[in-house]
Amino acid sequence: MIRPDGGRAPRLLGRPVPPRTVAWLTLVWLLLWGELSVANILGGLLAALAVVWLLPLPAREPALRVHPVGLLVFLTGFAADLVVSSARVAFWALRFGTVPPMEIVEVRLRTSSEVMAVLTVVALSALPGSLVLEARLTEGELLLHVLGPTGDVQRMVRADVAKLEARIVAAFGTTADREELR
Repeated sequence: MIRPDGGRAPRLLGRPVPPRTVAWLTLVWLLLWGELSVANILGGLLAALAVVWLLPLPAREPALRVHPVGLLVFLTGFAADLVVSSARVAFWALRFGTVPPMEIVEVRLRTSSEVMAVLTVVALSALPGSLVLEARLTEGELLLHVLGPTGDVQRMVRADVAKLEARIVAAFGTTADREELR
C-alpha cells in the first residue's frame, strides 16, 4: 500500500499495516475503555493490528482534497453568486403581478467525478433562483430550473455552471479531476 508521502507501509507477516489506521483504532479502543493504562494501550495496539491485518482495505486515492487558494477563490465566487442570485430573486419578488421568466436548462458537467458533481449540485441548490430538478451523475448531466434569466439563457446558465464547477474542482478536486478540466 502506497502512503501519501510516497513510502511504503510497514508489513506484518507479508501484509501492509498502515500506521495511521493502527493509531486511530488504538485511540478508539482507549476511548471505549475510558482508562489510560499500559494494558489498554497494548490491548488497543493488538486489536488494531489484528483488524488491519485480517480486514485489509484496498489502496485508494482520496476523492476529495482541499486546496486553500482554490477554496478561497470558490468561497469568494460563491458569495458573489449568492448576492447576485438573491438580488435577482428579490427583484422579481417585488414586481407584484408580474410572472418572472423561468427556464429549464440541461447542463453537461465537464468532470466525470461523482464527488465533484455532487458538490456542484449542492452549490447550485444553495443559490436562490436555481433548482436542480434532476441529476444524472453517471452521465454527468443536470436538469436545472432557473428563475429570472434574460438574454441567451441556455448559454448563460451553462457558462455559469461551468465556472462554478471549475471553482469547485480547483478547491476540492484531485489531480485527475483538475486534469480533466484542462
